[in-house]
Amino acid sequence: MSVKAGECHKHGHGKRKILRRLCVGLLVFNFFLLLTVLLAWAVIQPRKPRFVLQDITVYAFNTSVPNFLTSNFEVTILSRNPNSKLGIYYDRLDVYITYNNQEVTLRTIIPPSYQGHKDVVVWSPFVYGTMVPIAPYNSLALGQDQAVGGVQIAVKINGRVRWKVGTFITGRYHLYVKCPALLSLGDRPLPPNGIVVGENAVKYQVAESCSVTV
Repeated sequence: MSVKAGECHKHGHGKRKILRRLCVGLLVFNFFLLLTVLLAWAVIQPRKPRFVLQDITVYAFNTSVPNFLTSNFEVTILSRNPNSKLGIYYDRLDVYITYNNQEVTLRTIIPPSYQGHKDVVVWSPFVYGTMVPIAPYNSLALGQDQAVGGVQIAVKINGRVRWKVGTFITGRYHLYVKCPALLSLGDRPLPPNGIVVGENAVKYQVAESCSVTV
């Protein structure tokens, strides 16, 4: 019995030794794989996408009821991938508009898409909000801005992106885009970049570069 027990112990020790070697080999392989990806990432030097707010059409933007804002916009946003060796997956993009750092519209979701090397993508979502409550000081400030003739808003995008290098796809990164726009929404004559496109609708050619954080 003692001989058989010794053989079992020796056999079990051999299995553990093989398992340890497999684990060490797997760790070494993963280390070199990660090192290769990091070196490739450093050589390629990925650059974040560039966004431009091309134009914005205003169908409604008023506070007929104090401290409540109704608005309806169509915004045209251009995105360019400056990388020649990297593709970009836009997994989720939420577009909304702020006034004085307060969200004044609902969030519009842009469907997921892929942007190839050096590709350009253009989105034209509608962004709106009906009777959205706003801070009293913003309601007052908006009335003052409209009296002066210029309202500063910001078109913002929150989203998740992934990078594609060859067949390798990274994890998700947070994308934050801010596009400022100065609109003439008072009773003064339209500026040169404003075009009447319908009843009570004005299209503004903005062509404003946006700040991008990834």
